[in-house]
Amino acid sequence: MLLLPENSDLSALNLGKDLEKLSSKRVGVLIIDSHGRAWRLGIVGVTIGVYNIPAVVDMRGAEDIFGYKLRITQVAVADELAAASSLVMGQAAERIPVVHVRDFPYPLSDGKLSDLIRPEDQDLFR
Repeated sequence: MLLLPENSDLSALNLGKDLEKLSSKRVGVLIIDSHGRAWRLGIVGVTIGVYNIPAVVDMRGAEDIFGYKLRITQVAVADELAAASSLVMGQAAERIPVVHVRDFPYPLSDGKLSDLIRPEDQDLFR
């Protein structure tokens, strides 16, 4: 059995603060885990703790490449980054516990796990 942190956002914050002290740089930290999906086979990496990274970027009102205004697009950038990192880290015996990402295309900013959780009144599974 593998136990997850009791407060993953706090764990991400503590790790991030320690890394910032050691590096003298501003950093973002994600704590990720494997996750199954109701309508698809296989697992993907998802975020379970966030520090200094936007969890969701709201693109509503922005224009797409054809000039149309986006009406519902909210990008779960923390989960997209978690899934990409999970490919590098692996799911079995790869022994790669950390991925260092450069050129993240969004500015570092406050984010938290709760930003990714669908409100209960919009959740079809609860």
